[in-house]
Parts: sequence; structure tokens; C-alpha cells
Amino acid sequence: MAIKVTMPRLSDTMTEGTVATWLKKVGDKISEGDILAEIETDKATMEFESFNEGTLLHIGIQAGETAPVDSLLAIIGNEGEDISALLAGGDAPAAAEAPKAEAAPAAEAKTETPAPAAKAATELPKGVVVVTMPRLSDTMTEGTVATWLKKVGDAVAEGDILAEIETDKATMEFESFNEGTLLYIGIQEGNTAPVDSLLAIIGPAGTDITGIADNYTAGGTTSAPGTEEKAAPAAEKATEAVAETSSNGGRILASPLAKKIASDKGIQLTQVKGSGENGRIVKSDIENFTPSAQAQPAATTTAAAPKAETAAPAAPKVFVPAGEVFTEEIKNSQMRKIIAKRLAESLFTAPHYNLVIEVSMDEAMGARATINTVPDTKVSFNDMVIKACALALKKHPKINSQWKEDAIIINHHVNIGVAVAVEDGLVVPVLKFTDAMSLSQIGASVRDLAGRAKNKKLGPQEMEGSTFTVSNLGMFGITEFNSIINQPNSAILSVGAIVEKPVVKNGQIVVGNTMMLSLACDHRTIDGATGAQFLQTLKQYIESPVTMLA
Repeated sequence: MAIKVTMPRLSDTMTEGTVATWLKKVGDKISEGDILAEIETDKATMEFESFNEGTLLHIGIQAGETAPVDSLLAIIGNEGEDISALLAGGDAPAAAEAPKAEAAPAAEAKTETPAPAAKAATELPKGVVVVTMPRLSDTMTEGTVATWLKKVGDAVAEGDILAEIETDKATMEFESFNEGTLLYIGIQEGNTAPVDSLLAIIGPAGTDITGIADNYTAGGTTSAPGTEEKAAPAAEKATEAVAETSSNGGRILASPLAKKIASDKGIQLTQVKGSGENGRIVKSDIENFTPSAQAQPAATTTAAAPKAETAAPAAPKVFVPAGEVFTEEIKNSQMRKIIAKRLAESLFTAPHYNLVIEVSMDEAMGARATINTVPDTKVSFNDMVIKACALALKKHPKINSQWKEDAIIINHHVNIGVAVAVEDGLVVPVLKFTDAMSLSQIGASVRDLAGRAKNKKLGPQEMEGSTFTVSNLGMFGITEFNSIINQPNSAILSVGAIVEKPVVKNGQIVVGNTMMLSLACDHRTIDGATGAQFLQTLKQYIESPVTMLA
């Protein structure tokens, strides 16, 4: 029996996921344990394996698409099995029994009423594909067909541009993922329809598609075929909207996308020669256009124009450098969305305040140099700060706390999260029971976790359970900064760069090395005096590293 596979919850904070890559395609045999797809969560890109075996009958979320947890991801079953009931939202047994109960009434009503839309929509002729209005942006709910680049009867190859569709953000080219002949157009130029409405039907030339469009109409997803003639005037108006007039009075046809790009680049369509049908200007014409060929005639015309005004002095010309307005829109990844959500929640729910202290690093620098002379040992200043934090938290457990509406949770175990910058944002792998680790163990663990974080190979369990967080930007030359608390922690330590500067020691001005530490605290759980006492203990450990070995 066919089984629904839904979008899994791959982390405790995951509410939706993006299919990064499908490793199987419809028709492939699936064994238990096979990797179906790579799914991008709010924390990492993870492999998702199948817990079932059979044939991949349906893919519900295409590569690059985002959907909530528990959305239909795929259907696995026996080869050739009918999955129409599952696609309609039901269960397989119910789908098998329903036709029996309704067989007699359906036969009686055959001459009066068309077959139900849901059933007919799934019984497509062989090779026929229904193409629906795509969701081309994360906020798109409906789209307008600006231009059809294919007409009914045209051969369509995979990758051909079918139409230009105007979304809520831009006019975009929509390419075909199927090949065959364009048999039907459901949304005419200039018409607007919701996402998933019937856009077109593609299949073998000459295929009878009678009733398919009607069935989609019965489902309320698109306009009836009878409205095509009424839509024609709107299509003509749409064409007029993207046409301009040339110098000799003739009309210049241009696609909406070409017109928009030309407007952004300051290119006049009258200067561009179209390579499309009937001389129509398309996107590639604008992108390949070079205005140098038109510069000389334009200059000649400008010079000849003021002959009638010889008495008036020439106005000084303002120099305007040549250039173009250029912006880039980068779609937010799941990680970036969750980072934005979590940090906003932290900043606007927890009353933050910051305590700053300066520590001397002379002794720490000498201790580190000595430790790193041991073979196969590599300890960084950040490792020393993490160790010092772990020991200080044992002495000041109120810093190692968590706010709840009815109580404050004091954590007597120390799990320190280490903020790591990755390509898509920030992740915080956790060192469990940090106070029980040696400096060399901390260093090796941090390098391992940071390396796997940048390769998106961390498991969700390795980023859960922190009780305190350390964020270090000193390697980038940042001397001092304030971080946002990584909830449910009550505090986060920001570590700056080591700076060589004049300091006073024993009444003398000498050259010393110092580092700034900033502690962001949640005032609901940590009072100012408590935070200050923690920083004093932390300062003692860092300035006298030998005390961390006691």
C-alpha cells in the first residue's frame, strides 16, 4: 500500500524545511535506509533517509521549494499503484472503497452530470502533464501572465521558456520542466490567477484533452475555457502596455521583463533591435545591447538642435558619471529566517544590559606559548577563555540560569555554546560538561565542531542544551562589541581582540597586552552585582592561567 512521506522535523526549532536536492526521482526503486533528499533546516543541511521501501511514485516538494513540517514530501508504494486518493488528501483504504459505494448513482447520473473533478483530474492521458501557476517567490499568492512565448500547437522542449509571469516582486521567465506539444493555455496574457491554477497542458501532439480543463474549473482553480475569447481584449491591452513608439511612428514590441531591465539601465527601447518574433525585444536583446553605436548620432542631433537660440549663452553642463543602478536580491535561507526570528525574540523579550571589563593578557600569552610547545597540542586564546568561563560559572551558578514565568532554573552542569560563523549565518555548537574538559580537549573539540559546522555536518543534538555562550570576534580585529543573548541562556560573553598598548604597572607606564570582555545579561535572572562578580572571577582566571589547573 502506498505510504505518505511528510516533511520531517529535523531539529527542535524547525517549523519548515527546504528541499536542497532530490537524490531519487519518480519511478526509482527505494530501499529502507536509502537517502531520499537533502533537506535544509534552520540549522544545517541534512540527509533524509527512507524508512520504507517500494517505488517513488510522487514528489510533493520540488528541489529549492520550502514547505512547513508535515507537508506532503513524497509518496512511496508499489509500481503502478493508484495514488489519486492520497493526492486528494485521503487515505488509501478509503479511496479503494469509495468508488464501490458510489458506482450505482454515478452510472444513473452519467447522462446528466459530468464526472467528479478530483477523479477526472488524476486520470490524465498518457504523457499529458498539467502545468499550474508556479509560486515564484515566497510571498506570491497569485500571478499575472505578462506574455506567452509559446502558442497552442508549438513544440516545447525541457528548458524552453513558456511565458513571462509577473509576481508580487518581479516579472520572471517561467521555463518548462516537460517536453511535448502545448495543447492548451488556461490563463491568457494579461489575466491574473492564484498559485496552482491551471496554466497550461503539455502532451503528445493530437492528444484528446477534452474535459481536463473543465475538471480544473470545477475545482475552482482557474477560468473556464469559454472565457478565452473574453480574455483576448485584455491580452491586447497587455501587449499595448509593453509597446513603445519608434521615431517613425511604428510600434516597438518588448516583453515586460525586457522593458523593466531597459528602464533600470536607462536604455531607450527605440535604440534596441529585437530578435524575437515580429521584431519583439526580449531580455537577451537588452542584456547584449551596447549604446556606443548610438552615441555619435545622438551627439550630432543634440549639437544641431540649438541653432535657433544663438543669442542665449550655453548653460554649463553638469558632469554625470555613466553607470547603472544595480541591486541583488538574495533569498533568505531557512537558517537566516530562524536566526532573525530567534534574535528578535531574545532582544524584545529579555531586558538586556552589558557589563564590560578589561583584562591583562600578558600571563595568558606566556602560558599559551608554553602549552603549545607540547607535541600534538594546540590551544587558542578562545579555548582559554572558554575554560575560564566554565570554572567561573561553577562559582557563580546564577549566571548559568534560565528564565521561566513561574521559576528561575539554575543549571549546575556547564554546557558552553561556541558561536561559529558559517556561510548562511551563525550556528552554536555546544561543548557538553565543559568544566570537566582540559584545555587541549576544549581546543580539539572546538576545532572539530567548527569545521563540521562550516560544512553543515553538525547533528541537531550537537547544537542543543547550552547553558552559556561565548562569541569571539577578536580574530577579525574587533576590540569590543555586545552580543544578543542566545536564549534560553541568561548571558553571553563577547570576546574582543588582544591589543598592545601603554598600561600602568607598579606605578610605571609600560607596554602591555589587554583584551575587552563584554557580558550581556538578562536582567530578569541576573542582577548587575551578580554579573560583575562573575566578571571579576573570570578576570582572575584569565590573568593567572595557572589557577585554572588547580
